[in-house]
Amino acid sequence: MAEKSDKPKYVVLGGGTGSFPVLNGLKSHPVNLTALVGMADDGGSTGTLRDELGVLPPGDVRQCLVALSSAPEQLRKLFSYRFEDGAMAGHSFGNIFLSAAEKATGSFGEAVRVSGELLRIKGRVLPITFDDVHLRMELSDHTILKGQRKIDDSKFCNETPHPKLFLGPKGKIASEADEALRGADVIIIAPGDIYTSLGPLLIVDGVAEALAATRATVIYVCNLVVKAGHTTGKTVADHAAEIERLAGGKALIDYVLYNTASAPAALVERYKQAGELMVIADAPQLARAHYRSVGRSLISSDIPEFQAGDMLAAAGRRSFIRHNAQAVADALLEIAKIAR
Repeated sequence: MAEKSDKPKYVVLGGGTGSFPVLNGLKSHPVNLTALVGMADDGGSTGTLRDELGVLPPGDVRQCLVALSSAPEQLRKLFSYRFEDGAMAGHSFGNIFLSAAEKATGSFGEAVRVSGELLRIKGRVLPITFDDVHLRMELSDHTILKGQRKIDDSKFCNETPHPKLFLGPKGKIASEADEALRGADVIIIAPGDIYTSLGPLLIVDGVAEALAATRATVIYVCNLVVKAGHTTGKTVADHAAEIERLAGGKALIDYVLYNTASAPAALVERYKQAGELMVIADAPQLARAHYRSVGRSLISSDIPEFQAGDMLAAAGRRSFIRHNAQAVADALLEIAKIAR
């Protein structure tokens, strides 16, 4: 049971990689944190465990647990460790631990709770749904793409700039997740791939209704870089518009936080070769928007290092241009203060 607290209630909606800097930056501040995590991931270690063990996807949950952890560094590193060879190659220890705990307890929710206690997390991590959901996308020619991994690999934005997303089977929002959204003071939509990370969370039955009912200040932290073939050419305002479309089509965002800094030239060139450019803030678009926009320097100067056993990194699926956790946290707290 969550402890009673007079601290403002911050709820972060997202996947793993995008939520990590937001949670990691906010955990040292006097806020009551809850991470709501999407449950449609089917790639890498997570996908293999889902297929072979019939468990719910642990990967994004693991990243959020580690982000909120106050445990010794060795334990945090252990949960992030990936095996590099043998039958376990590519698997994260944390993913295996969560899956084992789910099997042992018979409940993914209990597995997350036990892991949170072990990692001494500052806040809560809650799956957005406990249903075994899989992502589907319908293109303009009525082709159906099945699975988060398949959609992630596809390039569709030219022919289908506003694809339809749905889940098979439909997922229902978990009761604790619903209560968290409705009772929040601040809701933060973390950066992340629009159609394979944030979209699968926003289309869970009950999420749009909870967002429409909440009195919280809703802040969207925009991505730093477009995703080639998915959001190519989309501006900050375009990203925000897609978030609202997927979340029921209503004007739910109060503030958009976006980056104004330039990334290192070598990284920009590397991304450019892959067709991925920095997200542009179009001033006239933002001026016409119903929300307020806040630009800040948000890029981390640290270049992440990936383990040899990381299958997604080897396939070029990990990002190198990332948000600065403390800069994001400072900006979010500033916005929340203005909004009060």
